Amino acid sequence: MNTENQAYVPRPLYIAGLILALILIYPATRRYVSDLGERWLYIAALSFALSFCLTPVCRFLAVRWDILHRTDASNIPQDTTPLLGGVAVFLALLISILVNGIYSEQLFAILGASAIVFGIGLMSDLKEVAAWIKLFFQVLSAVVVICFGISLNIIPNALGLSAQLLNLTLTVLWIVGMTNAISFLHGMDGLASGLGTIFSFFLAIVAFQTDQAFFGWVSLALMGACLGFLPYDFRYRRRASILLGHSGTMVTGFILACLAVYGDWSPDRPIVALASPLLIFWIPIFDMVYTSGKRIIAGKVSSLNEWIEYVGMDHLHHRLASVLGGPKRSVLLIQLVSMCLGISAVALRYARTIDSVLLIIQALMIILILTILERYGRTQVDKGKS
Repeated sequence: MNTENQAYVPRPLYIAGLILALILIYPATRRYVSDLGERWLYIAALSFALSFCLTPVCRFLAVRWDILHRTDASNIPQDTTPLLGGVAVFLALLISILVNGIYSEQLFAILGASAIVFGIGLMSDLKEVAAWIKLFFQVLSAVVVICFGISLNIIPNALGLSAQLLNLTLTVLWIVGMTNAISFLHGMDGLASGLGTIFSFFLAIVAFQTDQAFFGWVSLALMGACLGFLPYDFRYRRRASILLGHSGTMVTGFILACLAVYGDWSPDRPIVALASPLLIFWIPIFDMVYTSGKRIIAGKVSSLNEWIEYVGMDHLHHRLASVLGGPKRSVLLIQLVSMCLGISAVALRYARTIDSVLLIIQALMIILILTILERYGRTQVDKGKS
């Protein structure tokens, strides 16, 4: 069993992380760092240290309580792996934000709704939960944040009630869709946590470019939590010692989706405002749309319930693994592509019109290269089945 493998990072590193967490959580440290104007650094460091220290504890409890991932058709792992990694990530994020000491109604709305998503995800880790129940609570959580004014504004409200209803519908679809899109990426070690780190990092950059403090703080808290978990999830020549589970992937996707809606991307440049988040989140969007479309066309999925419950080896990371010769190479390539697209999204904000066009063309070329690779991978997978 995978539970017998070396589960932890070297002891000196863990002790160093524990000392860092204890120093940072001390109130005087927070006040001192805040006075220096480095609150953003404090939040990211505290979240990282807490996640890094809590993950082995959660792993120990998962093994003790037999909360383990059993191999199914969607995953490459052939061993039994502890779950509850999402507990460490969510607690680290929650504590680092609350310790920050500056709140708003919308912040509490995001955290409260995230707790709902986390709870239903944790239940799914403990025992099988019907897909429609998970979908119901995801929609409920999306409605909660909408009630506190966190909503897309793609269709001008000047067009009347129908425009407002359409914006609300698009917001629910975006949040629920992104929540499940990140969950779809749980099939390889380090993929969901790595992309969570990358996405939240670029969201934080956009937040500080636009002087949006809360947007940046929550993004950094999520980045630190995912980064602190990553050493246990993506290990050189070893399997993951613990997985995020449904609780971790669902709450990561939900918070990322809410932040993308909450953020003010570029009100005076609608093309930039639309293109920037799409570039940052392109990998999960592409994987969800393409894979879902193929399944619907093939008759494998005919309802929302089947869409959520369907398990298969037809995701982007699976197809790239067949081309590149292994899951770790697939994960690294996807992360590198996400970084490239994120850099384009950040550069897009201050680019001239011609530069913006060139950046979008460059991003499309990167996406085209990835598409060619994954299509070749799909061919290889189909040949292997025949």
